[in-house]
Amino acid sequence: MISQINDTIIAPATAQGVGAIAVIRISGEEAITKTNAVFWGKNLENQASHTIHYGTIRDGEEILDEVLVSIFRAPKSFTKENLVEISTHGSPYIVRKIIQLFIRNGVRPAQAGEFTKRAFLNGQFDLAQAEAVADLISAESEAMHKTALNQLRGGFSNILKELREKLIHFASLIELELDFGEEDVEFADRQDLRNLIQEILKIITELISSFDLGNVIKNGVPTVIAGKPNAGKSTLLNALLNEEKAIVSEIAGTTRDFIEDELVIEGISFRFIDTAGLRETTNQIEKIGVERTRKKMQEAALVLYLFDLQETTFEEFENQIQELKNQNVSFLAIGNKTDRISAERLQKLASYSDTILISAKEKQGLEALKAELLRKIDAESFHSQNTIVTNIRHYESLVQTQESLESVLQGLHTGITGDFLAMDIRHALHYLGEITGTITTDDLLGNIFSKFCIGK
Repeated sequence: MISQINDTIIAPATAQGVGAIAVIRISGEEAITKTNAVFWGKNLENQASHTIHYGTIRDGEEILDEVLVSIFRAPKSFTKENLVEISTHGSPYIVRKIIQLFIRNGVRPAQAGEFTKRAFLNGQFDLAQAEAVADLISAESEAMHKTALNQLRGGFSNILKELREKLIHFASLIELELDFGEEDVEFADRQDLRNLIQEILKIITELISSFDLGNVIKNGVPTVIAGKPNAGKSTLLNALLNEEKAIVSEIAGTTRDFIEDELVIEGISFRFIDTAGLRETTNQIEKIGVERTRKKMQEAALVLYLFDLQETTFEEFENQIQELKNQNVSFLAIGNKTDRISAERLQKLASYSDTILISAKEKQGLEALKAELLRKIDAESFHSQNTIVTNIRHYESLVQTQESLESVLQGLHTGITGDFLAMDIRHALHYLGEITGTITTDDLLGNIFSKFCIGK
């Protein structure tokens, strides 16, 4: 939990390690004053906001580094406090010495996420937008970047704000009815309330439904590469990643456990998982690997099932396709080793419209495979401008909001009294407020911001 919120705090804002430059961030009422005390150059106290100044940071007579100091005066800064960013040379030694100097002069080391937490507490943005900062920093694909940026700009928050305002209007009318309980008056039209709840429920349900897509955008599409031993699973993984990630061998059963890596295709992250070959075996270690493969196939968003075109008969091919359909998994049938079969056999296999034919070893057919991957997961939905829920905390609050609103509808149907209707509406308002931070607790904030990096 972050305490002493009025302290002046300091932390590196760039990643650890040697680089051309490093940035040190300082925020708080005394940020400019404390920096000016160790800065040799212009008097920073007299400089305007959003200006940059060249000089040196000195510890007594010792010059620690030549720096550029950026000044942001409250409230026009990220934290809405006085904020200074010192750009130094990227030596970890220099960064450490400068931070130690400030700490000796009464500046406190920032805790994880403290800069963003201060921005939230000072009204820079709401809690959902604050969480989008972390998502934007960690975005590794175009889809995740666009989703996080939309949330940071308030797309999600604006929807929730509008819903809350409509609910608050009716809640206040019902509360007013309770004040005139003995006079049997009705300020809130029940049919209008029913229509509103149904309208809000439709939006909430759509947001809840978007979480499956949002989870995939945030964590990547879990894609299992499966098939019999020596079908070319590891070779395909290496070919897709364009590196020797997995051991390739003619010996059956080489892969005993999962090998996992990510690849971004057209802005969408796929989490490829190479698995143990599927076969009956007496080897206990390999047997465990096979069992894990079957489990991973059930958990995956997509299964790439490889067939060795040299070894698989047409009858076996069709039987395995049917077995995959019976398992109710989303899959792509991939015929591998086209470089080792006759043109006649290849032509016959091409008649199976739902099968991709490749040579993983020769890297043939990979572009067609990638295109089919995008089609299979409906890539267009990843690039839609609609609001998508990616945060499990938001999802859980939306589900609780949905349950409360359904209770309101049920209450309207059974004709319950206004005090019970008001209670259910208050519950819905509470859960919506938890998402944006209108309703918060110290434990909730501590849990959210502890997952941020120190300098953010």
